[in-house]
Amino acid sequence: MLGDAETVVELHRLRDRIEAITARAAAAFDRAGAWADDGALTASAWLATLTRQPRSQCRRRLRLGRELATMPVVERAWLAGAISEAHVGALARARTPASAEAFAADEAELVAEAQRLRFSAFGRRLAYWRHRADAEGVNDEAERQHQGRRLHLSRSFEDTWFLDGVLDPVSGAIVEAELQRLDQELFQADWAEARQRLGREPKAAELARTPAQRRADAMVEMARRSAAMPPGGRRPRPLFSVLVGYESFAGPLCELADGTVVSPASLLRWLSEAEVERVVFAGPSRVIDVGVHQRLFTGATRRAVEVRDRQCFHPFCETTVEGCQVDHVIPHAAGGPTTQDNGRLACPAHNRNRHRRRR
Repeated sequence: MLGDAETVVELHRLRDRIEAITARAAAAFDRAGAWADDGALTASAWLATLTRQPRSQCRRRLRLGRELATMPVVERAWLAGAISEAHVGALARARTPASAEAFAADEAELVAEAQRLRFSAFGRRLAYWRHRADAEGVNDEAERQHQGRRLHLSRSFEDTWFLDGVLDPVSGAIVEAELQRLDQELFQADWAEARQRLGREPKAAELARTPAQRRADAMVEMARRSAAMPPGGRRPRPLFSVLVGYESFAGPLCELADGTVVSPASLLRWLSEAEVERVVFAGPSRVIDVGVHQRLFTGATRRAVEVRDRQCFHPFCETTVEGCQVDHVIPHAAGGPTTQDNGRLACPAHNRNRHRRRR
């Protein structure tokens, strides 16, 4: 049957194999220079014209084909359909002149991780490898990201405003977290208003604002609350969690709550205003102590589960800690204790649906 699970997975593997063969053949065509016989200035221009594909896509295919010459294990895995073009692109970006020697030594291990892990988890694994193989390059990249921050707010001739900007990972995470918090607050207000207006549970399309409109209003609300902040008022401070004993069994950890891997250097500028908590591990699934930080810290049991799990327990879900609840593994109604060992992170959907039978 064409739409069954096994067929869908196998079709994706066949597509990966075809993409690998195509990239290798395109790189060989590029090296041969036959494209110049037709007057094309580059192989990508020739390919874009004859295949009617975007030139950016042709350039990417040629680049990956050329990179395969320096990544033999990656090439074999891609040709076998064991990894995808996305994996090859990530591995090619990680292999820099500074990290080439380390990449050659670790290539087989990295490819094995690409075949074993979900892509997002592999991306984090590869980022940590880059920290070890080219720490200076990673720190330089973090500094470029910080120096490249910008924001433009300009008024049009019709008196509407255009907003555009770039933030480094840490700054972006701070803005996104607050924007999402206010967006959720406005969503709850819209939902309550629609329910009262309609006399029933509303549908998303029946709310007073679209998601984009709510985000815009949430940003305005951020500015209004900032203006209302009293002089000398205390601002929220970043929280750094130092995991003691974690590295010995799970490797280094330097990432934001949403899973974005950052360099230690990118955190240095925040240390003077951050609050620090200590979390002590005794094995991969057991937190034995959550220390206090500069402000009063409550809910150590909840925090232990958050730091340990970091995302929803469901194998097909990647909701990070901000969007999760702490769920009882053995339900509280069935006598399950409210302890770390009986707790796990669950997004609202999988927390609600955990007892429903699969059809």
